[in-house]
Amino acid sequence: MKPGALHVAVLFAFLTAPFGYADQIDNLVRNEMEKRRIPGLALGIVHKGKEIRREYGYANLEHSVPVKPDTVFEIGNITGQFTASAIMILAEEGRLSLGDRITKHLPSAPTAWNKITVQDLLNGTSGIRNYAMQPGFEITKRLSQAQFIELLAVSPLEFQPGEKAEYTVSSYALLGFIVENITKQNFWVFAAERIFSPLGMTASGDREPRVVVANRASGYTRNRSGAGWTNRDSDLTDMGAAGSMISTVDDLLKWDASLNSERILTRSSRDLMWKPGKLNNGKEHSFGFGCRIEHYKIYIHLLHTGSTGGFSSSYSRFPEPGLSIVVLANGGDVSSATTISKAIAAIYLE
Repeated sequence: MKPGALHVAVLFAFLTAPFGYADQIDNLVRNEMEKRRIPGLALGIVHKGKEIRREYGYANLEHSVPVKPDTVFEIGNITGQFTASAIMILAEEGRLSLGDRITKHLPSAPTAWNKITVQDLLNGTSGIRNYAMQPGFEITKRLSQAQFIELLAVSPLEFQPGEKAEYTVSSYALLGFIVENITKQNFWVFAAERIFSPLGMTASGDREPRVVVANRASGYTRNRSGAGWTNRDSDLTDMGAAGSMISTVDDLLKWDASLNSERILTRSSRDLMWKPGKLNNGKEHSFGFGCRIEHYKIYIHLLHTGSTGGFSSSYSRFPEPGLSIVVLANGGDVSSATTISKAIAAIYLE
């Protein structure tokens, strides 16, 4: 098999895009995959209630396994929106308040975190540093909750809570621990019971690299020559509720559909999640809960992106025109899926 060859699966679930969009999107995706050296990609689009799904290339290069509708990808930081949703479920039930100091729910938290609230973790205003940059971090070591907090506590806050907004995986991992401490359940068990199972998201859960997962895609990076691919050679310690989720396009479209109703979250919770946060000085910033809030022309764009070794993912939602786009890839750089998603959005919103 030639490294540049892209097998295109032709399963097209509901061909309901306006005339001419299908070919335009296919050409765009194929060109970007070739340019960015992406082995395989799954695409899902919902526009005004009509769905399009496409699969391109290979889930596994060694055995020439094509990407199929049930191919499972790592989705990285897109996990955060489910973590934020779990927190909102607990808030709706009165089991926590967004204004709670996180030390209330994290017994081993250092005193330096006394002013940080649950909402600071959600909005990226906590000041807690990225755990992967901490002294003593080991790329293959799994950490308990106490070990994780101890690792973070070594360094001072990067800024005082509410002074700046900066997304870190540390904050969302801590939110996952808060869910576990309140519910006395593993985060993934809670997410399955309250989110995945009710929506029929049967392929979603923890990526757990030590477990055999049916239809799991392999992750690839460029080789040194840049002409082909290699299997990824590293796997971050379990990012838990910050980024260790696996899913499919089908599952993520089920999640997207639920956001048009109150099946999982109330309207008030969803509105709060999609509202720009505010700094101490009253200035708005672009982080919501588990998403970044951007604008394209006159439209609000709720953007969720993710990247783990060998995977790139993007989930975009434009509420007003009723457009949602899911792109899951097993290669390319960290921004590949997002670049493709934004280009597709431009086709619909021009």
